[in-house]
Amino acid sequence: MATAKKTKSKKNTVDDNTIISLYMNEVLENNEAPKNAYIFCKNNNIEESDFYAFFGSLEAVKQDIWVKFFENAVATIEKEAAFESYTDKNKLLTLYFTLFEILTLNRSYVMYALKENHDGLKNLKQLKEFRNHFKKYIVDKVKSEPSESFGKVAKVTEPVYAEGAWLQFLFLLKFWMDDTSKGFEKTDVLIEKSVNTAVDLLNTKPLESLFDLGKFLWKEKMQ
Repeated sequence: MATAKKTKSKKNTVDDNTIISLYMNEVLENNEAPKNAYIFCKNNNIEESDFYAFFGSLEAVKQDIWVKFFENAVATIEKEAAFESYTDKNKLLTLYFTLFEILTLNRSYVMYALKENHDGLKNLKQLKEFRNHFKKYIVDKVKSEPSESFGKVAKVTEPVYAEGAWLQFLFLLKFWMDDTSKGFEKTDVLIEKSVNTAVDLLNTKPLESLFDLGKFLWKEKMQ
């Protein structure tokens, strides 16, 4: 995704993708994030005004990187002509597999970003906009035309299902970060098993309560 080369011309023509590429490269080359927008712009020979035309802060850049990951995944899976006819289960599997393919292509940055400053869950703040896009997609696409099993669940549970899918993704993300298997094949196995389990448990009340608890814990961490 982000492999643009730095240039040395007096003024570069930039867009949001260029800024993201430069930011990711700088982080990986220096093993640390730039301290502020001024330093970042100076290091990359771009005008601050160009930077602020797209982002209000470096924090906004960090959040948008994750949004781009998600948008790239969606663009990829929706190129498949048969995607709309997939079952909800297969749509979710396709989304997870594609997301992790993209994350793997950018693994060095992802590993740095999620372990930055060793702050643990505090780093999930950079996933805020990614989370919003993810949950909306789950409701709009995965549950837009409920299959027979999902059709038994009342509409009120759609936000619960989306929150559950998000918590499932975070669980998979942590496993993938620790996965040392060849080609991250263990993560692939876990994705399939966890989606199968979630589908089997979907109509149970305990699962809904678990999702509610997860939503509460997320809000507490985000405050």
